[in-house]
Amino acid sequence: MTIAPAQRTGSTAWTDARLILALEEVVETELNRHLAIAKEWMPHEYIPWSRGRDFDGVLGGEAWHVEQSGVTPLGRISLVVNLLTEDNLPSYHHEIATMFGREGAWGTWVHRWTAEEGRHGIAIRDYLLATRAVDPVALERARMDHMSAGFESDNAHSMLHSVAYVAFQELATRISHRNTGHYAGDPLCEQLLAKIANDENLHMVFYRNLLKAALEIAPDLAMQAIRDVVTDFRMPGHGMPGFERSAAQIAIGGIYNLRIHHDDVLQPVLRNLRVMEVGGLGPAGLRAQEELGLFLGGLDAQATRFDERQAALLARRAANAARKAG
Repeated sequence: MTIAPAQRTGSTAWTDARLILALEEVVETELNRHLAIAKEWMPHEYIPWSRGRDFDGVLGGEAWHVEQSGVTPLGRISLVVNLLTEDNLPSYHHEIATMFGREGAWGTWVHRWTAEEGRHGIAIRDYLLATRAVDPVALERARMDHMSAGFESDNAHSMLHSVAYVAFQELATRISHRNTGHYAGDPLCEQLLAKIANDENLHMVFYRNLLKAALEIAPDLAMQAIRDVVTDFRMPGHGMPGFERSAAQIAIGGIYNLRIHHDDVLQPVLRNLRVMEVGGLGPAGLRAQEELGLFLGGLDAQATRFDERQAALLARRAANAARKAG
């Protein structure tokens, strides 16, 4: 079965301004749906404030030591990466406000999304400091370094590329938060990150449905944007100091890796959009569709090789730990 686009318009006729205008009604519908189902929650209610105490410095409290943390080393690494990513919200707001505008349904969504995302960074930082899960000095220096370097989206050149990117990125962020909570070693951390992950899932649904509408009105351009984003996907925190090392540890630990990216992020969105079934494409759209299929097959093979290497590495670690324990 193929999905025929509701309207065929030559790709050369579309500009970002025309696409934004054409999708305004869809944005309004999705905004109203989002507001109807999104549940208000208070970040402070998820923080174990009773665990907190003064740090050394101006207040003359106790210096931080890693032994004070009840979070696992893997959880600590991922929590810092997730928080530093959330910290760049001012740059993300600037990107989408510049792209989508500040008026009408688009503008209302931009500000609502920013407000909801803002509480994620607040809540994670409060949790980390109240529980002494991370070195507060190192965390603040990392924040300063990351934000001072600035952020430039890989997809700022195109409205459809921006929509396609966030459709996948929001789900990737949801998975990262959810799995971080699972591996953190603290039920309260898992509870908090599950709440944040739920927000991210609602954001994904908004952008995914918007991308679905774009496939109907401008199928060739939307298909090319999906191909480009999927084949060149990078998480927004890729520019932070030490990201590659942290990402490798997060991958080996099972929080976010190629297998998860393929199975739990790319495939669910693409299946929902029924991307490989879209018909009525022109030459450029057909080529993008074919290239997307080929890439996914190659990525699946890469993920299988990663799975094998990961299993071997974890087996070696377990054997070494057993020898030391014996």
